[in-house]
Amino acid sequence: MSIERIDPGPRMSQVVIHGDTVYLAGQVADDATLPAEGQMEQVLANIDRLLKKAGTDKSKLLSATVYVTDMAGDFESINKVWDAWIDRTNPPARAAVQAQLASKKWLVEVVAVAAR
Repeated sequence: MSIERIDPGPRMSQVVIHGDTVYLAGQVADDATLPAEGQMEQVLANIDRLLKKAGTDKSKLLSATVYVTDMAGDFESINKVWDAWIDRTNPPARAAVQAQLASKKWLVEVVAVAAR
């Protein structure tokens, strides 16, 4: 079975497709000066864009892991954005974890897997 890589870089690919499974690299906001809610909106827009490049969409998400730097302060606002974005007929399995991200400027990161 072939492996397809979309937007490969020196360290990672943004998307890896194996068979009919689409793996997304962790997505962070383009504008890290935004509050958590704004960062989450950008993260989800990036996920939509990458899923489209891979020939799929959020209705086919299988799982998502949401990494949040401040669960007590930002979890509610991040969930508000998620709830407005997600396909409620086809929600993925999801976990949310408080974590220190690669850069202190990022408040949220999402890793996702989808079917094609």
